Amino acid sequence: MSTNLKTIGFRWVYAICLFCMYSGVQAERLKDIASVAGVRSNPLLGYGLVVGLDGSGDDNNFTQQSFKTMLMRLGIQLPPTVNPHSKNVAAVVVHAELPPFARPGQAIDVTVSSIGNAKSLRGGTLLLSPLKAANGEVLAVAQGSLVVNGLAVKGRDASQVKVNMPVVGRIPNGAMIEVAAPDVLSDAKQVTYLLHRTDFTTAQRVADVINGHLKQRVAEAIDGTAIEVKLPHNPMTRVALLSALENLSVQPGEGRAKIVLNARTGTVVVGKNVTVGPAAVSHGNLSVTITETGVVSQPEGGSGGVTVLTNQSNIVVKEQKNKMLVLSPSPSLDDIVQALNTVGAAPSDLMAILEALQQAGALQAELQII
Repeated sequence: MSTNLKTIGFRWVYAICLFCMYSGVQAERLKDIASVAGVRSNPLLGYGLVVGLDGSGDDNNFTQQSFKTMLMRLGIQLPPTVNPHSKNVAAVVVHAELPPFARPGQAIDVTVSSIGNAKSLRGGTLLLSPLKAANGEVLAVAQGSLVVNGLAVKGRDASQVKVNMPVVGRIPNGAMIEVAAPDVLSDAKQVTYLLHRTDFTTAQRVADVINGHLKQRVAEAIDGTAIEVKLPHNPMTRVALLSALENLSVQPGEGRAKIVLNARTGTVVVGKNVTVGPAAVSHGNLSVTITETGVVSQPEGGSGGVTVLTNQSNIVVKEQKNKMLVLSPSPSLDDIVQALNTVGAAPSDLMAILEALQQAGALQAELQII
């Protein structure tokens, strides 16, 4: 006879960490909470060929066509029926970021990615490739030896080892800028600061700090994101003005009362301004224990029956009995946590209680589940 014990617990299985946001909002530099409209990088994209590979290139039709076109531009004319079938060449996409205020002659980094069935770009060299903006204008040209962090090795018995991504590489300072980036300040009469987080209080405080520093009304909050600042007529003083403004200290407005629940990891983040209205909370765990015992069924003598082994189940239900607690209106997050601890709520049960309070309308906060 054997006994098999199974215990099923109806409880939350998430390990929850409760974090309390800092009590005060510290002053931050303007450059850390906002950016100047128009002062941004521009993505560049191009197509090219990587040569010098050790048989790890691709054999797609468009790669061979591009290879023949390159040879033709270099003065080498192949017959139409001849296909080079070179495995030392790979077709790639080249992309980079054109920084703001870039000037011709500056070098920028580029990333090269295979678009065919190449096995690796390790040891390859990118040939001259134009990089275009979204409007089709060529703003830079790229060329150089690739730095590939990945590695791919394959044996004769089809076994292989692959580390990182061998079909993606970088060329430090691999592109030369040919056309200057658009200048958004030379003829501008004003600049617009854009907040990284929309907040009307922060926008107004930014305008007040700028006006107070310059001792004249040159800044105005347009909405919860944009603050317009008038520029001086002399272009030579604009850089000095923007340098002074970006280092001004601004105290951002406090964020909305918010609770973020991550059901996948079981993490609960509770903001500072979260409050709870009048509510009654009762918490308890329900557990079910199932015991299975093997029982031998023996037939009577001469009956012609067969001896069989059956299972007999014994089910026991236990419920933890806790008192109901009445929550008074509380402006303090510490009071909320202490009240929930009073009813015996473990960290693994806090998520369920917060969701129940929000559904009952007692939780004065935005509840976001990610």
